[in-house]
Amino acid sequence: MKLYGMTDVGRVRRDNQDSYAFRQLTDDTAVLVVCDGMGGAQSGSVASAIAVEAFSAEVEKLCAAGAPRDSEGRELVLIRAAAAANRRVFDTAQRDPDCEGMGTTLVGALVLPGEAYIANVGDSRCYLLRGGEARQLTTDHSYVQVLVNRGEITPEEARHHPRRNVITRAVGVDSEVGCDILRLETCPGDRLLLCSDGLTNVLDDGELAERSAAEADPERYARSLLEMTLERGAPDNVTVVLAEI
Repeated sequence: MKLYGMTDVGRVRRDNQDSYAFRQLTDDTAVLVVCDGMGGAQSGSVASAIAVEAFSAEVEKLCAAGAPRDSEGRELVLIRAAAAANRRVFDTAQRDPDCEGMGTTLVGALVLPGEAYIANVGDSRCYLLRGGEARQLTTDHSYVQVLVNRGEITPEEARHHPRRNVITRAVGVDSEVGCDILRLETCPGDRLLLCSDGLTNVLDDGELAERSAAEADPERYARSLLEMTLERGAPDNVTVVLAEI
């Protein structure tokens, strides 16, 4: 397994509110996470950094003696990790007036032999890159996704909608948060891409797939996505974390 991660403030923002982490727990097990903070310039970055650390540390702790053997137990690892991240962000916001109202998206993955488990809160995403195609695994918790689900706008219109950055669920805003959990069977050569919306608001799914098919080296692929986004103006922070299985 090969793991890479990178982030950039972009061409417009002065502060980077994105945070990420990846940890190799064993030779064939890893945890990855991307968070995109919201709030003031300082509190957004505080929220994402706290959530990334709490999530990854909780997964590592729960898998210290090896990951659970059953699917239910593995899903529970991510549920507990997301809850730990939510609790840490929420408690910090309650104690510190400068952090009042802060929150963050969270997309995380527990990668194991032959399968991966994905947790999602907000509109940061996880993609599967396989066979020259990019498949979005997560579903955004966002205002525009609600409109897409209702058939009022198309996915392409959602990418350019003036309220595309409004999310309907976030880590740390309330004392508890629900997260979506999904299981994926993986194959050798699969790539899992976790990213903030600073990437996907600029590059579409077809471009993610085309670059993956054209670039055999996973690190150069991840870097090329960041560079493409920057070349197009990168109006938001951009974060990419990649696992090649």
